[in-house]
Amino acid sequence: MDLSAYGTVHQLTLPLNQNGQNEVNGELASFNDPAFSSNKILPVHRWVPWIAGYSADFVQGVINQFGNGHTVVLDPFAGVGTTLLEANLQGYDAVGFEINPYAAKASRVKSASHNVDTRELESQIVQFSDFYREKVNSSYVPKSEPPKGFKTRSSFYSREVLRKVLILHDFIDLIDDYEQVELFQLAFAATMVTYSNYSYEPSLGRRVSAGKSEIQDYPVGELLERKLLEMLSDIKWLKSQPQVLETQTQVINDTFFNYQKYLKSESTDLVITSPPYLNNYHYNRNTRPHLYWLGFAKQPKDLKPLEQDNFGKYWQTVREIEMVDLEFSLANSNLSDSIALLREQKKEKGIYGGNGWANYAASYFNDCRRLSKGLFYSLRKEGSAFVVIGNSILQGIMFPTDVYFAQIAESIGFEVRQIDVPRSTRVGNSIIQSSVRAVKAKGKHNLYESIVELRKP
Repeated sequence: MDLSAYGTVHQLTLPLNQNGQNEVNGELASFNDPAFSSNKILPVHRWVPWIAGYSADFVQGVINQFGNGHTVVLDPFAGVGTTLLEANLQGYDAVGFEINPYAAKASRVKSASHNVDTRELESQIVQFSDFYREKVNSSYVPKSEPPKGFKTRSSFYSREVLRKVLILHDFIDLIDDYEQVELFQLAFAATMVTYSNYSYEPSLGRRVSAGKSEIQDYPVGELLERKLLEMLSDIKWLKSQPQVLETQTQVINDTFFNYQKYLKSESTDLVITSPPYLNNYHYNRNTRPHLYWLGFAKQPKDLKPLEQDNFGKYWQTVREIEMVDLEFSLANSNLSDSIALLREQKKEKGIYGGNGWANYAASYFNDCRRLSKGLFYSLRKEGSAFVVIGNSILQGIMFPTDVYFAQIAESIGFEVRQIDVPRSTRVGNSIIQSSVRAVKAKGKHNLYESIVELRKP
């Protein structure tokens, strides 16, 4: 990647080699493509599908290069636990922050699964199979009810599928061991959209809106049983990994911006993380079914704190504010100029014009600075942070988010070792090509994904 193509934006302490790559002391760190897709086939990692994230191979590669015998790995945006689990598999302790209660639950259950009694789980699966088949094939009326506060434009489940889902929840209510309950809940949450009338395209929406027919019936119990058997097999494999049994993992269901409540200064050695991108993907809204069905939300107002405390906010939460501006200045950067230019776009569109998007961008980079401060606080001297981040296009204006983040981190006191671009093209979501929310992206604009490597001197 030729950073000089962006002019003054890239005035960093990053020497480039003849190929336009970042180089430190004549050496380049190489990274695996961080794309999450490979996790779909790996034990334990594969339990929960996630719309974003990075691969276990990427985390493993970083830990192999930068870990040592006493490393504590931190992930401020743990998601469904890729960093935490992979750190454990390499024999290291881990700490993860995750604001979304469903994702935090997934991280916690996966990280603690090596403690599960597999004989008890096996017995529960057999009992579930018998219970489910008996109830489905009878006139049984489920005792469980769908969450009252969960509203959708059309029925989330068909009548027949809903009955099966409620039978499943009746069985979960009979389980005494909470550890086993959580495994069954996670298996349900991981599969629940599959047999619903909604799908990810990539945001959660009605199947009919994506040209797909609604699901009138589905073998819910059979799918759940397969998922549970997969989990059972993976737990047995995990128990055969001796290095995992000695590790400790802490999953904190809170925003990382409260890091001082949970972490001591200079208490971690290595950070591997990926904050939300500047693409307005609404992680909390897109996990609404999981949050309601798992009992984390009972009414819409329960989701408001997640939106307000989320990294970078969302366009929907700041678009009507008169002006949100940067809370800092950067030397040798055109970040403020880019935001000012964005603010002038499509004023006649009101909240759909540039001012709302400029508020969103300013909020995002303000939080990048807060994140950088938190990482600097948490890391020991000579500790490293690897931040996977993608660029974005707002109202037709390209934001090289990786470079801006690196500049912000450098202003906090980090050494920017390199910006590596293992994926020079990636697929954007609706924000990129939307003619309603933004000017359509020009053909010359490419979406890419970078790894920003920082070091605390």
